[in-house]
Amino acid sequence: MRPFLQRLCWFTTAVLAIVGIIVGPDAVNAAQLEMPTGPQSPTIRHIRFATPTLPPMAYTMFCLRYADDCRTQPLFRGGLVRLTGERWAILKEVNQTVNRSISPDAAELSSGVEAWLINPDRGDCNDYAVSKRHELLHRGLPSSALLLSEVVTRWGKHHLILVVRTRSGDLVLDNLTPVIKPWARVPYRWVRIQMPGRPRLWTTIADRGE
Repeated sequence: MRPFLQRLCWFTTAVLAIVGIIVGPDAVNAAQLEMPTGPQSPTIRHIRFATPTLPPMAYTMFCLRYADDCRTQPLFRGGLVRLTGERWAILKEVNQTVNRSISPDAAELSSGVEAWLINPDRGDCNDYAVSKRHELLHRGLPSSALLLSEVVTRWGKHHLILVVRTRSGDLVLDNLTPVIKPWARVPYRWVRIQMPGRPRLWTTIADRGE
C-alpha cells in the first residue's frame, strides 16, 4: 500500500472512530445503507467478469500464510446467496467491527512486497479487506460470494475492498466508509477481482454498462 493511501486510510478511519465516540454507535449505525430492495438492472446490479488475469503478488504471499482462506470450496448449490435480514445484519456487524478493531497504520513499508494480515492490531486497507472476508467465511458465507477486488481511487491510488455477491446485488465493504454500497455506486475504477469459486484466480471486470 502506497504511503499516501495509507495516510488516507488512517485519517478516514480515525475520523469515523471520533464520530462514533462523540455521537454514539447508534448514530453511526444509522448511516449504514438499508438492505437493497426493488428491481434494478441486472447489468448494474452484478459485476460482469471479463478476462482472466494474474493476482496481486501480495495476495499470492497471503495464500502461503493463510492457506485455509484461499482454499477452493465446493460451489454454493443455491447460486448467489440470498440477502436475508440475518445476513444483512452479519455484513453490517463484520464491516463495523473490523473497521473499528484495526488501528490504521500509516507507516511506510520497508520491503518491496506488502504483507496482508488477518485481524492485526494495526494495518492498512488490505488488512481490513482480508479480515472481513475471513470473518464472513467463519460466519458461514461461501467463498464464492466473498471476492477481494483491487480498485483505483479518484486520486489515482490502488486500494483493496471486499465484494459480497448476493441475489440482490454485489455489495462493497470498504474501510474508507462505514456505508455498505452497491458495487456500481462506489467512486472507483475497477482493476481486477477474484473469480467466484476459484479464489486463487483473478479476472478483470467489464464496463458497468451505465
